[in-house]
Amino acid sequence: MMHAIVARQAGGPDVLELAEVARPVPGPGQLLVKVAATGVNFIDTYKRSGTYKVSYPFTPGSEAAGTVEELGEGVTVFSVGDRVATAEGTNCYAGYILINEDKALPVPRGVDDFTAAALPLQGITAHYLINSSFRVEPGHTILLHAGAGGVGLLMIQLLKAKGARVITTVSTDDKGKLAREAGADHVLRYEGFAARVRELTDGTGADAVYDGVGRDTFDGSLAALRVRGTLVLFGAASGPVPPFDPQRLNAGGSLYLTRPTINHFLRNAQERRWRSDEIFAEAANGSLKVRIGGRYDLAKAGQAHDDLEQRRTTGKVILVP
Repeated sequence: MMHAIVARQAGGPDVLELAEVARPVPGPGQLLVKVAATGVNFIDTYKRSGTYKVSYPFTPGSEAAGTVEELGEGVTVFSVGDRVATAEGTNCYAGYILINEDKALPVPRGVDDFTAAALPLQGITAHYLINSSFRVEPGHTILLHAGAGGVGLLMIQLLKAKGARVITTVSTDDKGKLAREAGADHVLRYEGFAARVRELTDGTGADAVYDGVGRDTFDGSLAALRVRGTLVLFGAASGPVPPFDPQRLNAGGSLYLTRPTINHFLRNAQERRWRSDEIFAEAANGSLKVRIGGRYDLAKAGQAHDDLEQRRTTGKVILVP
């Protein structure tokens, strides 16, 4: 047996309960991993609340790190005792999880368990956003919303490493300080951000906007773009964007809009390892700093969700079994 978080119905953070459940048994091609830490992400809150449909009882979590304890039949790449992580797991709010061998990421020396759990989903997200959704080049001006969040702090560092000029938005002075420490060139509040971006770019606008906030920032994000600029809408922390007329893209300057999701950027083993190896290597050598802003006992998963949804957190939130 083991402990896991279980939601028996959709609802608020209070539906997340600590329960005793059967420990999973690895099938062919699977690893049984003892969890050291689990990453908490907005998609977990969408599934818990019913925004994304799931079957109940439901255990959230797609991101975790730990140690391989048992191998299923046919596993060839990993061994018992190896440290692994994943951004594509299931039921990760638990003491033990199963990871398909092809979706397990080796954790290098120099990366501790908490960092290993904090990095896969948000690190790979940051990687595909700036390398694939919109390919950032030296000299680009980028507007990034929520610069003090888990993805935001990673993206600021990666964008600066590419030679971009980074403008970011935050909601408090403390979050602004974190964004500046990560390397942001300009830190703005949300009110009137589109006009401020225009001022900072002599009226031209940003080459691209990375928007994980959604409903509250969408209109301003479009208004902050240059002609033929790209809006990468990768999240909806404030709620989903209402339906809109595509003619607005024309009126705004032949703009581009994309709504990516991580699964479409992890299409095969080569792509998965390219992204994860680069991100983990940068964390291991110290060039990419990972801020863990909240560490909660597994039993406090509901509190972690509430703090995340109310934007009381900075950096990454993790659960520890």
